[in-house]
Amino acid sequence: MHRLYEFLRRHPTLVDGAWAAVLLVMSAMWLVGIMAHPSSAESLGQGGVQQAASVPIALALCTVVALRRRAPEKMLLLATGAGLAEVVTGAFPVPANFALLAIVFTNASGNIRWASRFALAGALTAPTVHTLRWPNEGQGTAAAVLGTVFLTATFLLAWVLGDSLRTRRAYYAQLEERAARLEREREAQAKVAVAAERARIARELHDVVAHNVSVMVVQADGAAYVMDTAPEQARQALETISGTGRQALSEMRRLLGVLRTGEHSESGEYVPQPGVEQLADLVEQVRGAGLTVDFRVEGTPRPLPSSVELTAYRIVQEALTNTRKHGGPDVGATVRLTYGADDLTLLAEDDGRGAQRELYEVGGLDGLGQGLIGMRERVGMVGGSLDAGPRPGGGFRISAVLPLKSTG
Repeated sequence: MHRLYEFLRRHPTLVDGAWAAVLLVMSAMWLVGIMAHPSSAESLGQGGVQQAASVPIALALCTVVALRRRAPEKMLLLATGAGLAEVVTGAFPVPANFALLAIVFTNASGNIRWASRFALAGALTAPTVHTLRWPNEGQGTAAAVLGTVFLTATFLLAWVLGDSLRTRRAYYAQLEERAARLEREREAQAKVAVAAERARIARELHDVVAHNVSVMVVQADGAAYVMDTAPEQARQALETISGTGRQALSEMRRLLGVLRTGEHSESGEYVPQPGVEQLADLVEQVRGAGLTVDFRVEGTPRPLPSSVELTAYRIVQEALTNTRKHGGPDVGATVRLTYGADDLTLLAEDDGRGAQRELYEVGGLDGLGQGLIGMRERVGMVGGSLDAGPRPGGGFRISAVLPLKSTG
């Protein structure tokens, strides 16, 4: 049964052609019956001219039914012409006049507004024209009016059903269009989220690699320099390199864990992101690499949003990495972390010599340095502000203000 329904749905013209054939047979039987009984023809007012005109009119109306969905507007005009021919010739309507109801329904369900309005006008006028053109002599006025109203209501019902079908189709089409649009928007949002995540991971990798590799290079150079004269210092440098490498691997595993959905580390959980509590360990690591750092915390420490903590840690990490790379010999650094009522203020500066021009051109205010670009992106993501540039008299200074949101 389902296959039959699908076949009929895919071949609407075949279905309409079958109905047209049924109407043609019924109309032919009607005309043959009239011709076979002259008394019946006379009672209906059917003379030779009327009977002859009924044949092409019936054929035209059957054609309307057969092609109503293939060419609805043309068939509406053909049905109008057939109806007018009936009125002019006086040919009594045959069963094929059912085509008028079918074409009214078809055009009301279509999207051509003039055709729908034309069909509505025909539905309102055709019953009245029929009553006036073919009055029933044995029928009273009230019965004639009632019959006309009933026939008009039938035509109007056909138009209303067609218009309701058009409205429902438009509603379903709108739902499908909205679903398709939402799907496109979700795909676009997913692409944006993926791009943002890649940028975030790239910044994390830059911070991890730039800091830890810089420490390892400095320690390796120092160990090679004192290998023969101070073996104990060389051993300490190698231990620092080992610890720094393990820390770098740990942070890189955490980043790779983010990329592998559903996979965890050996302990069953990802390594926590670093925050302000790990700044002391970071400073000690840098001091172990030979850089003098004055680190102070001012104000009352309190829980911070994770995004602010990670931003503060990465800014200090990047600042100390740049100091080691560009500060020159005997450079010293200062790090201040100040808890305010509504924000966290971060200050990182050094007194390096000869680094002002290099930092300014490579990683400074012109925005070409990936380190400072990453800083600005991180600070911007939490709604803060960043000021970075050479200090008067030498050295470099980085100041950031990170707004704090309520942590509940």
